Amino acid sequence: MAHPKHRKSKARTRQGRSHQALKAINLVECPQCRESYLPHRACPHCGHYKGSVRFAVSE
Repeated sequence: MAHPKHRKSKARTRQGRSHQALKAINLVECPQCRESYLPHRACPHCGHYKGSVRFAVSE
């Protein structure tokens, strides 16, 4: 099996992990109730999606 010829520095090790950071969740504002929700889904607070009610929300 192959073995590394030189030791990898801490900087190079950490640079290789730079893409593993968590990303912030993208939220949009509902035009009906002004609550935030995930894009391309019906609003869980009022049930609207693309200008019409998709499901009834019990309060």
